Amino acid sequence: MEKKRILLVNDIAGYGKVGMGAMLPVLSYMGHPVFSLPTALVSNTLNYGKFNIMDTTDYIRGTLPIWQELGFSFDAICTGLMFSDEQAKLVSHYCQEQAQRGTTIFVDPIMGDGGKLYNGISMRQVELMREMVGVAHLTIPNYTEACFLTGETFRPEGLSWGKTQQLLDQMRQLGCQSVLITSCRIDGQNSVAGFNHTSGEYFHLEYEEIPGLFHGTGDLFSAVLIAHLMEGDELLLSTRIAMDTVYRLLDINKDMDDRHCGILIERYLSLLNTHE
Repeated sequence: MEKKRILLVNDIAGYGKVGMGAMLPVLSYMGHPVFSLPTALVSNTLNYGKFNIMDTTDYIRGTLPIWQELGFSFDAICTGLMFSDEQAKLVSHYCQEQAQRGTTIFVDPIMGDGGKLYNGISMRQVELMREMVGVAHLTIPNYTEACFLTGETFRPEGLSWGKTQQLLDQMRQLGCQSVLITSCRIDGQNSVAGFNHTSGEYFHLEYEEIPGLFHGTGDLFSAVLIAHLMEGDELLLSTRIAMDTVYRLLDINKDMDDRHCGILIERYLSLLNTHE
């Protein structure tokens, strides 16, 4: 099968394997031509407490018209964190235009985890992310992000399956088509929940949790998921493969000293060749 051209719209961390730095090696290793549009240059992952961010809205404003003039196109666009009102509007408008030409739009609303927003993320960025989710064929929030996007209360104990389906519906009301909510607890079990708009199917898949917070995990999950979706695998199968792959990566790295930095994924790319 011909590999798909994928554009990543995300931040680049100088120190830390997160965002674009985590996704690009995975998608490239799996054979897809990958292109990049950085939303910000970040000195390091935000949980170190001190950081420097250079917003690249001016760069995006100047780049997209040139790409359009040159006729560049992509089979898929995957967006991450947005850093300004103008940036979100530029990117969402570009995604809408590309979607009309057949491009698949994936939105990973990177904002928080564990019931809290990440250090440096404001409620204004939550509002911006709602705009991005509205143009998505598939959006991939974790449970925390889904709560912020929909205005629902975060419940550490988790939800029933019925309440989870309601949360999936609330996400779809923002304008997206299909939804995956990661890092859920559903009826007491760690799960990923989804709605596939092409089949009208709700589903949830359970997983075993490895304790602790690893930065960049969601980016790795999204990269594996998108790679398999673009190869024609169904959403349910692609989700299971991404879950199993991330579990193996976390299990191998569960004793790493600095989890803020993320997993040094280049060491483990061969794991992407095997899945159950």
